[in-house]
Amino acid sequence: MQRVLIDACGWVACMDAQLNVERELEALFGPCEWIVLSAVEQELTQLHQDRPRTKPLLLSMLLGKATKMATEEATHTDDAIWALAVEHGWATLTVDTALKHRLFEANLPVVEVRQNNHLYLIDSL
Repeated sequence: MQRVLIDACGWVACMDAQLNVERELEALFGPCEWIVLSAVEQELTQLHQDRPRTKPLLLSMLLGKATKMATEEATHTDDAIWALAVEHGWATLTVDTALKHRLFEANLPVVEVRQNNHLYLIDSL
């Protein structure tokens, strides 16, 4: 079963595009397990508080579906995502350009929102 690391900006992009993330990820990978790092959860909680109620982030749905993993406080979120992806060969949902480049260069699966209506597995940058 493929595991997919969820980056905060990737989740926000999915919510802004009003995607059915589960359906989209399963179309790419089949059944998969979502992984949310504690640092990503903190970022999303802060973003949720700052967003208008008309643009919810559906955090309860994400956190109810995802497996949560702790991160060291001193570690930058992107570095923690990259390290786990490299260690385990996991895919990552992100729209962060720098993180996408690092992951792609390590030959790891990267998923992003394309054309605001689908998730897409990147095959080139």
